Amino acid sequence: MVSTGAQEPIITVGIADRQPEVAGHLNGAFLVEGMRSLSGPFHVRAAASEIMLFDEGQQLIAHSRFLRLTASEGSTFTIFGVTIGIRFHWERKEDQVFPGNLIFAAREDGTMAVINEIPLEDYLVSVISSEMSGRAPGEFLKAHAIMSRSWLMASLEQKNSSVPGKQPPANQKEIIRWYNREDHDIFDVCADDHCQRYQGITKIISGEAAHAVKETRGLILSYGGMVCDARYYKACGGLTENYETAWEDVHVPYLVSIADSRDALSPVMSEEEAARWIFSSPDVYCNTKDRALLSEILPGFDQETTNFFRWKVEYSRSELEDIIRQRSGMDVGTLLEIVPVERGPSGRIRRLRITGTEESIVIGKELEIRRWLSPSHLYSSAFVVSSAGPSDGPPERFTLDGAGWGHGVGLCQIGAAVMADKGFTASQILKHYFTGAQMEKIY
Repeated sequence: MVSTGAQEPIITVGIADRQPEVAGHLNGAFLVEGMRSLSGPFHVRAAASEIMLFDEGQQLIAHSRFLRLTASEGSTFTIFGVTIGIRFHWERKEDQVFPGNLIFAAREDGTMAVINEIPLEDYLVSVISSEMSGRAPGEFLKAHAIMSRSWLMASLEQKNSSVPGKQPPANQKEIIRWYNREDHDIFDVCADDHCQRYQGITKIISGEAAHAVKETRGLILSYGGMVCDARYYKACGGLTENYETAWEDVHVPYLVSIADSRDALSPVMSEEEAARWIFSSPDVYCNTKDRALLSEILPGFDQETTNFFRWKVEYSRSELEDIIRQRSGMDVGTLLEIVPVERGPSGRIRRLRITGTEESIVIGKELEIRRWLSPSHLYSSAFVVSSAGPSDGPPERFTLDGAGWGHGVGLCQIGAAVMADKGFTASQILKHYFTGAQMEKIY
């Protein structure tokens, strides 16, 4: 149940995990294990079952299974070469700067986790600036702060009690998997898209995100006395999706499909309707052609993804066979057809049949489908499939025409930012995307 009057949580964020070594820079004084002060360049190496910390002169400063570097007031630390967008199409490495304490924790496999210990509200300032541009409309940033705070509080409440993210197949002809929040063992949340983007103070280029967090301090979304598990993604494509299309078969009343517009739109109910929907250009919030507005909304590397509302991917048959083999570990033989079996109301495919000369298999759910059919991820699973080739042989090419960017459940970030630009308040935005949710102040 939602409890009011609580204290602001201190959380732990996994910046990098299972690393053999890490280098960085302490920008100010840090107290190492309560023994001595350290600043400047450092190098950390995992050796056997402990962590070894070296200064810029390669002098060993401390070694233990768990090292805590406590920041002095105003001090920050830089970690070099942090991987962001892990396994997504925008994956890359960046040097990133973080406030708060720095922790190194050894793992049994001889690697280590790099962890940032930080107050929740400071974490949120970075999340909002990392997920979206700090120059985005103010009411959108406030909505994002409330939503992100809710997601994190729900995550902390559900930690170690969530349904497993992978469902064992009933038989080898059907593989149904979903990827829920990762139940991290030695930190609360990770710093990447699998939880919430957290890129330290590197992306904070204006004071607007900090203002939005301050203005909404302690505010969360609730439903039925519980903190909302407030999911979000980049662009719905015109219709949001039901929770159960992407995750476990549970109806979540505030995570149901709605139109990304003032007016109601009919849900996708058949393959014919899916084709009409995906090849259309409806008047909805996330269907914006305003490049200036998008540059104000999206962080720099997200602006590289331009055709997110409607998109197309084309493969030769052999190319797609190789992708399926590499991504699934399964050889279907000569690929004959790809057929949607079940869709959600946004057009996102929940179950998909892949048929080849050696194997025919049904896969799901939403993210597993996106992973099997792309070297990284498809933008979404809302797509229709067409093929071309001789009438008396297997297809030579496959084309996927799609809609939207992300799983489609909950808040559409681009749609919500467009709503704010049109004058909607944070409260109106959140009530639009999270059906029946209320706002509550818990601290």
